[in-house]
Amino acid sequence: MPLAINNATKVLPALLFGGKEYVALMHLHSEVDEQLLRGTFNKFIGKIMQLPPVRSHVKRQYRQREIYYSDILEINGKDVLFKVGVESGTYIRKLIHDMGEDLKTGAHMTELRRTKVSTLSEKDNLATLQDLEDSVYFYEKENDDRLLNKYLGSIESAIDFLPKVFISDTAVDPVCHGSPLAVPGIVKLTGFDKDEMIGIMTLKGELIALGKSVLSADEIKTSNRGVAIKTDSVVMGIGTYPTYKKIN
Repeated sequence: MPLAINNATKVLPALLFGGKEYVALMHLHSEVDEQLLRGTFNKFIGKIMQLPPVRSHVKRQYRQREIYYSDILEINGKDVLFKVGVESGTYIRKLIHDMGEDLKTGAHMTELRRTKVSTLSEKDNLATLQDLEDSVYFYEKENDDRLLNKYLGSIESAIDFLPKVFISDTAVDPVCHGSPLAVPGIVKLTGFDKDEMIGIMTLKGELIALGKSVLSADEIKTSNRGVAIKTDSVVMGIGTYPTYKKIN
């Protein structure tokens, strides 16, 4: 579960657009041949149509979701432990149910653990409350910030998966005030389409704000004026970069 403090809380909604990884335990209603089981897992990789379960927070209609990978870790009788990487919004309990239907045995989920959200993983970013308490102690009592830096990741690391625009220093403070970003303020950019969530960055790689693209990256490259990004959640404080005034 990603947690954030202060202005970093503004980037948490962006993580909803990133992929997820889970370790789940499937319980089959009867034992099946291992080769058949593995074949069914392979069938449910790629784009699938999924109907959300009855108890869900979204409208119950078929939606396309992508299963990036699905690896069986252990088989013990009717219990199958597996790791799966999925597009955001995929229901693992429904995935297990659908695989059980395909096997003609039935199946349900008995355990679930989320191990990755976007670029944040259990392997690299997991910290306990005791870890955090210890890191604060060493920072306050011994001026040692090594543990604190280990357990508190940068805001930028949380949005690695988002497309980005890098803007001139003169454009930073207006964006901090919530102004939309115009084409002339953009120095370089990655590829993206219209209506995508974009990270607006300084030339040093600092996150200024999140926004929604009005123009695609290709359109920005061939334009010399107009609004490119509508600023949404501003992370950087006003005045972090100097305000530049026009000279008459």
